Amino acid sequence: MENLVLLADAYKYSHHKLYVPGTSRIYSYLESRGGQFSETVFYGLQYFLKAYLEGAVVTADHIREADEMMPQIFGRNDVYDASRFAYILEKHGGKLPVRIRAVPEGTSVPVHNVLMTIENTDPNCYWLTNFLETLLMQVWYPCTVATLSREIKKVVHSYYRFTASESAMGGIPLVLNDFGFRGATSVESAGLGGSAHLINFSGSDTVAASTFAKRYYHATTAPGLSIPATEHSIVTLRGEAGEASIFKHVLDTFPTGVIACVSDSYNIFRACAEYWGGELKEQVLARDGTLVIRPDSGDPVRTLLAVFDILFEKFGYGFNEKGFKVLPPQVRVIQGDGINYESIRQIYAALQNAGISAENLVLGMGGALLQRVNRDTQEFALKCSWAEINGQPVEVRKSPVELDAEGHLRTSFKQSKAGRLKLVHHEKGYTTVGEAERPELPDLLETVFEDGKVVKNFTFEDVRRNASI
Repeated sequence: MENLVLLADAYKYSHHKLYVPGTSRIYSYLESRGGQFSETVFYGLQYFLKAYLEGAVVTADHIREADEMMPQIFGRNDVYDASRFAYILEKHGGKLPVRIRAVPEGTSVPVHNVLMTIENTDPNCYWLTNFLETLLMQVWYPCTVATLSREIKKVVHSYYRFTASESAMGGIPLVLNDFGFRGATSVESAGLGGSAHLINFSGSDTVAASTFAKRYYHATTAPGLSIPATEHSIVTLRGEAGEASIFKHVLDTFPTGVIACVSDSYNIFRACAEYWGGELKEQVLARDGTLVIRPDSGDPVRTLLAVFDILFEKFGYGFNEKGFKVLPPQVRVIQGDGINYESIRQIYAALQNAGISAENLVLGMGGALLQRVNRDTQEFALKCSWAEINGQPVEVRKSPVELDAEGHLRTSFKQSKAGRLKLVHHEKGYTTVGEAERPELPDLLETVFEDGKVVKNFTFEDVRRNASI
């Protein structure tokens, strides 16, 4: 188990002295202050609660380890105060005296709204609320991956609605596949970010994502689905001259079901025209299943358009009820190179302009899904908005100014909210209001953690249902 006493930014160990005398309660909130997308999916808090905060997370050994390290970090002995953590151990049995409320996981909330609040429940632990900011702020990562994945799903939906047959709509959950495990910074980030993607799609080669969903969100079965597929180490074993024989071996090995084969090891266009659509054509069309051909290099749009032209010529095509070309069901294409939010939109637009249905193509996304995001993608921040000092409530906010392009002062987007907050939903959507405002509307924030215990659990199906489009 990680030592929670050491899971904070170093400067926070001085805050027990720096809060003004008489402070007894600190109440802070989390929000997405803007960013790339207008909505943010809230996901991942339950993992942090269960993995790091639940139960007796402050122990004597933890305190002793911190006793040794913190004076080394500061070069002085009057910053870190072990008695603060010893109090939690003795008074609360090592359990954290805080209350955390949050929007139901999977909910997509417009930016600039409260997503989570945290406050201490023991007045002697006023310093604990924002001490936990460092760890809890990391919820930005699964939230951002879930948001990105859901925004891509919106794009897929829009092109499917316009170009794909109605019978193909049920395949949308398998359109975007997570190829990001090897590019993630850690197994933890692969599991956390990968499970965030699985809120919206089912296709994934990141096994750790399903592990996380089962371990922390009570998924009864693995939510991430995959298929047999080759890689270049398989296809190149017999050299360029033997590529076609490897392709045949793939078909012979899996005569039924869906199988994907990377086909750009030497010449993707020759592979499509002479091998898949030539000497192996009859075997492909005789299969009870689908061959998914994978280009893996070159400009995605130009390559895909050329590949589809070849495949239409070699395998033939039909027109769906919306008037767009569709390959025979035994043949599809997956693009897994150069895939990101912008390129996906460009690819589908190019297919539509060429009269090609979106149902011919599935996608694989790696680093751009799990790694090409950061806390500023959706501008996450956790700020204090209310406190109690000498028994009196105090509304707290920051309101910095900045210079605009003309050199005039203006209020920064980093202005924070004040007071105790609640999230409500009405005819115009979600709104953050003061705790006492709009009494006729229920607060959508629910208590999920209190005094060391997770008091509200979400299943993975709950999260998927909340995030559905």
